[in-house]
Amino acid sequence: MATLSAYPNTNTNTNFLSPTDQSNLDRESIPPMQNHPSAEPDSDANPNFHSPLLDPPDSVPPAVAPSSLLHLSFNQDHGCFAAGTDHGFRIYNCDPFREIFRRDFDRGGGIGVVEMLFRCNILALVGGGPDPQYPPNKVMIWDDHQSRCISELSFRSEVRSVRLRRDRIIVVLEQKIFVYNFVDLKLLHQIETIANPKGLCAVSQGAGSLVLVCPGLQKGQVRVEHYASKRTKFIMAHDSRIACFALSQDGQLLATASTKGTLVRIYNTIDGSLLQEVRRGADRAEIYSLAFSSNAQWLAVSSDKGTVHVFSLKISAGSPGTTQSRSTSEPVVSSHSSLSFIKGVLPKYFSSEWSVAQFRLVEGSQYLVAFGHQKNTVVILGIDGRKGLKVVIDIMECSFYRCQFDPVNGGEMTQLEYHNFLKPEAAF
Repeated sequence: MATLSAYPNTNTNTNFLSPTDQSNLDRESIPPMQNHPSAEPDSDANPNFHSPLLDPPDSVPPAVAPSSLLHLSFNQDHGCFAAGTDHGFRIYNCDPFREIFRRDFDRGGGIGVVEMLFRCNILALVGGGPDPQYPPNKVMIWDDHQSRCISELSFRSEVRSVRLRRDRIIVVLEQKIFVYNFVDLKLLHQIETIANPKGLCAVSQGAGSLVLVCPGLQKGQVRVEHYASKRTKFIMAHDSRIACFALSQDGQLLATASTKGTLVRIYNTIDGSLLQEVRRGADRAEIYSLAFSSNAQWLAVSSDKGTVHVFSLKISAGSPGTTQSRSTSEPVVSSHSSLSFIKGVLPKYFSSEWSVAQFRLVEGSQYLVAFGHQKNTVVILGIDGRKGLKVVIDIMECSFYRCQFDPVNGGEMTQLEYHNFLKPEAAF
C-alpha cells in the first residue's frame, strides 16, 4: 500500500549548477507532475525521521563535516554517478571526472538511495544511514532547480531501490515492486517477488517501450515484463538464488549471475532462450555488478575476488540469437580454454568462455562497473565494505578508476586515471 503527496510550488530557485556547469545537463523536458492531495504518513512511521524540506537547506562545509558513503549508482547512460552520504548527496561526471554538484543537509541528512534521471534536475531520494534525512519507507522526488522535494511516495516497508525512466518510476520493496506513471504518479502495476533484500531490478532505457526485469517467485528465477506487448516471461536462469543481473539498453539482452558466482549467462528476453554462457572463475564469488556496453558487444563483471572482467559477446543487440558480426579492424582474442578441443570428454569447465580483459583490484572490496563513453574504456567505482551497499564506507576508500582494454590482444587493462572522490580536501 502506498500513499501519495505533492507539495505546492513555493520555490523557484534555478541554481542547479553554476553557469559553467549548466551545459553538462541535458535540456530534457520532464512533464510537470500533477498535484495530489496530501496523504497522512503511515501510522508506524518513525517520528524521529526528519520531515521533507520545503526550503533550500543550509550547506555543511565539507571540512567541518566530512562525509561517509551510503550509496553509489550510475545514471542511465553511465556518463555520471551519484553518491549518497550521511550528510546528503553528490553528483559526479565520469569523463572528464569531476564533481558536478553536491547537496549537504544540516539536519541529519543521510541519503541511502540516489537515483538520477539521465542528467536532468529530477532525482529520487530515500533516507538512509544512522540519521536519515527522510524515512526509509518513502521515495522523495527531488527537483534541484527548486532545491526541494516536489512529491513523495510512501510505503509500509523500507524501500530497497528505485529505478527511473522518463515516463516511469519503479519502486522496489523487499517482496514487491510498484510501477508508477511519472507525470501523475498513477500506480500502473504491482509485482510480487521472492525476498529481494538487494532491491534487484533493471529497466530498459531505449526509446522503445519499457522492459522490466526482477526476481521471480522461485529461487533462481527472473521475471521479464514486456509492457508494449503485455507479455510476461519467466526464465529459470540458475539453480541458486539470483545475485545480480543487467539489461542491455534496448531491453533485448539479459545477463544474470547466481550466488555461486562462477558463471554469467546471457538470455534473450523475448523468448527466454540462453544465448551465451561465460565463466568468471572456478571458485565461488559474490557478483556485485554486471554491465553491457552500449552496443552489447562487451559485458563487464565485478566480484569480491577483486578482478573486473570484460567478456566478448557474440550476440547482436539488434537481433538476439544471431552471431555478432565484427569489422576486420576489431578482431577479438580467443576467450576459450586451450583445452576446449576435448569438449564433451572432460567437465564443462574446460570448454568455458573466459574473459578477454581483466583489471586487478583489492580482493574483498565492492566495485560497480560500467563502460565509458570513450571506446574500449571501463569505469569502476570502489565500495570498500563487505556487508552490502548499505554499509557506511570509510571516506578514504571511495575510488574512481577509468581503464582501457585492448580488444585485439586482451589481457590486463591499462589504468587511465584514479580519484579518491570523497576526500574532503579534494577540489573539483
